[in-house]
Amino acid sequence: MRKTELPTPALVVDLDLMEANIASMQAAVSSAGKVLRPHAKAHKRVEIARKQIAAGAVGVCCATLTEMESMLRAGIDVLLTTPVASLAKINRINELARIGEITVVVDHPMQVALFAESGANLNVLVDLDIGDHRTGIPCDERAVQLALAVEAAPNLRFGGLQAYSVSGSHTVGRQARMAHSTAALSLAVEIQKELIRQGLDATRLTGGSTGTWDIDIAIPELTEMQAGSYALMDVAYGKIGAIPFPVAMTVLATVISASHPDRVTVDAGFKAFSTDRPFGPEAIGLPGSRWEWAGDEHGFLFADALPKIGEQVAFVVPHCDPTANLHEKMYACRGEEVVEVWTRC
Repeated sequence: MRKTELPTPALVVDLDLMEANIASMQAAVSSAGKVLRPHAKAHKRVEIARKQIAAGAVGVCCATLTEMESMLRAGIDVLLTTPVASLAKINRINELARIGEITVVVDHPMQVALFAESGANLNVLVDLDIGDHRTGIPCDERAVQLALAVEAAPNLRFGGLQAYSVSGSHTVGRQARMAHSTAALSLAVEIQKELIRQGLDATRLTGGSTGTWDIDIAIPELTEMQAGSYALMDVAYGKIGAIPFPVAMTVLATVISASHPDRVTVDAGFKAFSTDRPFGPEAIGLPGSRWEWAGDEHGFLFADALPKIGEQVAFVVPHCDPTANLHEKMYACRGEEVVEVWTRC
């Protein structure tokens, strides 16, 4: 099948570009003496994770239990980066631990108690808040005490620290990003040093992102890189500057109406693109064009030279992670040929 035969809107990945991105990131991380554990929430496809593992990644990060189960059943080691706080989820994690290697994170003593009471036999990292206040325990004595509580639980294994800066990953301008990420991770480094002084093995420090990859791998104390979007890329990362990975994932749409001189309508609206950014998708090959929302299934496309009805238009997506989640199928292509179809986790 050729791309022109795809039913649109279609999520498309250029295998040559994606594989080059995977190889490039892996080479950089390995050369820095770190390990790469890409975040699978960026793509939600086992097939992409397998390519990352084949290139040298030690496993993947997952945000949800659904992603984790798919990866584990594919034989891939998983770090669940989101804390859980319900016995139902902890029991499910315990069941999945029979399939493969799972590491979890905690940011509250109650979570440690739940894992301990459940009889879970898991590697546990302490999730640190390094400035975003989303998840993570503040980088003070509370973090030290939480790590000690994990270490004291007879069935749990303290495995180190997680520190991720959401805001740092999208700070515009490399120098500003460097200052932001370095300052944020320095908070985690202080906790790491204190835990080591107290006799805990806190050498593992996992975090980092596509936006700060080259900054974070230069920090000696960071041992594991969690970047994920680098494999696919999007408009958001294009806007922050100095990210060297080409766009490999697009949404292919078709012009379905052309009744007005200033615009056409494509069959890609809010159900085809993530809508969490203050900007929309960008059409490839149409300089100066602009996409605007026209409904759940429709988008307006404005351009000096409008495509004709029936023509396909490829769009760089605003945010790759949630866009990948919107599409059950991802069409993997070499050139104009569709060579594989991958299903979402």
